[in-house]
Amino acid sequence: MWFPLASVEGVHTITAAQSGVAQNRRTAGERVISYSGQMRVTKFGHACVRISYADAVVVLDPGVFTEAAAVDGATAILITHEHPDHYDPDHLRASDARIFTIESVAAQIRRQAPDLVERVSVVEPGSSFDVGVTVDVVGFQHAVIHRDLPRIDNSGYLLTAGDRRVYHPGDSLTLPEADVDLLLAPISAPWLKVSEAIDFVRAVGAPRTLGIHDKIYTDAALGIVDTHMGNLLPDGQEFLRLRDGEDVPGTS
Repeated sequence: MWFPLASVEGVHTITAAQSGVAQNRRTAGERVISYSGQMRVTKFGHACVRISYADAVVVLDPGVFTEAAAVDGATAILITHEHPDHYDPDHLRASDARIFTIESVAAQIRRQAPDLVERVSVVEPGSSFDVGVTVDVVGFQHAVIHRDLPRIDNSGYLLTAGDRRVYHPGDSLTLPEADVDLLLAPISAPWLKVSEAIDFVRAVGAPRTLGIHDKIYTDAALGIVDTHMGNLLPDGQEFLRLRDGEDVPGTS
């Protein structure tokens, strides 16, 4: 469910106090990578991923580097921050799904796309909400691009579908306070070194990681990322990259 509150210009707000977030870490024996066909995870352009589970179709960060078709059939759209490679009003208009995002993005929508305001629910770091899967809101700041640039707001999303968790950090290296089965890890960005991406994947410790945020590098450069991930991740951590429109193996 979503939580409507009296708020600015028709936008609804979900707070941590309302949602009662409860994140958990599993013991090693409880970690899973088998999806049993119940959850479908589809990679779209750049940082956009679609997660289908039961009747829910949740699309994350359909920005300008993905096609509008990414939001086809969406029941909820989640936006991590305001940069155009993650947020595109025209893509939001291509769906009638509810939009869940942080206040800084909602402010952009109020200015740029007021026709979308009634579909927006504002979420706060530390809050949780239900869109057919449970979503916990993680972190509050974008990674540092340069010390002379102010940091904008960014919140990642930890989605729980059944007993499986998928984490999309947006443009950050914020660690979730829970074990993750599938990490959606940024691998190319003006704010990111390959060594940092590797250390982030190691620290999250998910048994499977899908590389996202991948339109900054050439194919040859992405091949170098593949090699380093393969050589430097520990046993038990699988790294994969997919073409746009492909499903994570075992999830379709």
